[in-house]
Amino acid sequence: MKTELHNYDIFPKVVSAGKKSQITIKPLGRHAEFKEEAKYKLSVCPLNEGAAENYPERKNFFEFETTPEPDGCIRFEFDFFSEQQYYIRIRNEELKFKLQLCAYAVAEDLCGRYPFRGDLHMHTSRSDGSQCPAVVCANYRKTGYDFLAITDHRRYYPSLEAIEAYKNAPIEFALIPGEEVHLPNDSKNGRINDVHIVNFGGEYSINALISDNAHVKEVGIDKKKRSLSGNCPDVMEKEDWWERIEAYAQSLDMPETMNKTEKFAYGACSWIFEEIRKANGLGIYCHPYWISNVVQVPPEFSDYMMQERPFDAYEVLGGERYFEQNGFQVIQYYEDLAKGRKYPIVGSTDSHNSVNSPGICSTVVFSPENERCALISSIKDFYSVALDTLSAERRYVGSLRLVKYACFLNQEFFPLHDDLCYEEGRAMKDYACGVNGANKVLSAIYGRIKAQREKYFAF
Repeated sequence: MKTELHNYDIFPKVVSAGKKSQITIKPLGRHAEFKEEAKYKLSVCPLNEGAAENYPERKNFFEFETTPEPDGCIRFEFDFFSEQQYYIRIRNEELKFKLQLCAYAVAEDLCGRYPFRGDLHMHTSRSDGSQCPAVVCANYRKTGYDFLAITDHRRYYPSLEAIEAYKNAPIEFALIPGEEVHLPNDSKNGRINDVHIVNFGGEYSINALISDNAHVKEVGIDKKKRSLSGNCPDVMEKEDWWERIEAYAQSLDMPETMNKTEKFAYGACSWIFEEIRKANGLGIYCHPYWISNVVQVPPEFSDYMMQERPFDAYEVLGGERYFEQNGFQVIQYYEDLAKGRKYPIVGSTDSHNSVNSPGICSTVVFSPENERCALISSIKDFYSVALDTLSAERRYVGSLRLVKYACFLNQEFFPLHDDLCYEEGRAMKDYACGVNGANKVLSAIYGRIKAQREKYFAF
């Protein structure tokens, strides 16, 4: 966390562009107090207007005198005239005092949209992960995540298990249903699909639509274990599914260069994505440049996927630490933009160990609410940024406009936000492990994150 954030609170941090807003700067402790009745020079410097001495005709430097108010705070009003970051500098030469803080103004479409950081793809011990669903949720919350979907291989029920574990706990962490979809293959007849697809937020399981699948084998066909509300399609036999996909694939106009197996795989993918949409979920095309012995998906196949875009969002950043996965996927994304192909993007940890992995990659969604439908809608409307935290210097993928905003938030907002998340996550861990008093702790701190959000975002 920046030293200034330890010593001074500035709020709101985000305001509406084109409107006059009042900003408060509050010292945090006696060591940071402004001197009573002392005069300070306060300047506002927009980040994107050039240096005042070089571009004197632009609106790039505003200065006025101010004194602390009786409560010790400095307050001022300013017309934040356009969407960008603004440096707020306070100095007193006589006292040898200098301070720089920041605020950000956003255009109308971002007003009312708050930044929520989350993971849309990860695993627990119910498939090939290391911890049980409830503990995984707590560990992610401790690292600053606002929402999480457990997406175990071939299984939807672990995400419902996590939701059930905290249904009576007062938490501000959004638990979203999900799964990584792998449907049965018929290798003998070339009916194979190994493309990894995530069902984020779907109201029912896609894996459990087929009888010969891990979900059904482990917990049966009870619709309450296959859906959020108990409503979902009936289960079909794998032979019926193969025949359906084969017929569906033949109805699609695919290039002659694609062989029979590739056409079946693309048909299966298209069907799965469509079924996720029927379930009101977000269908995510995952890590095509993942190297599992060799690159998971042939680049020509992946390019066709990008061209046709049967998916809702592309996992541009995943959990691997080697460059070839995330690096190639990012290049694919920007080259596609240059070709006129536009699709929403997300970043995920694809974690299999929640103790060490949270934070590798994530998604920042600018959404009106931290809630399943709002998050899905916001991603589909291109209000998301993928975030890579493999190195100390964070990397962002997305539109330049949203990346600029996300960089500001990463420096000025998320460190304060993450402190509160850690406390809730630690209490969640105690709650999941049956520690006495954990529910009282959660009740006592409930609402603080919402209050912080409303304090810092002047919408």
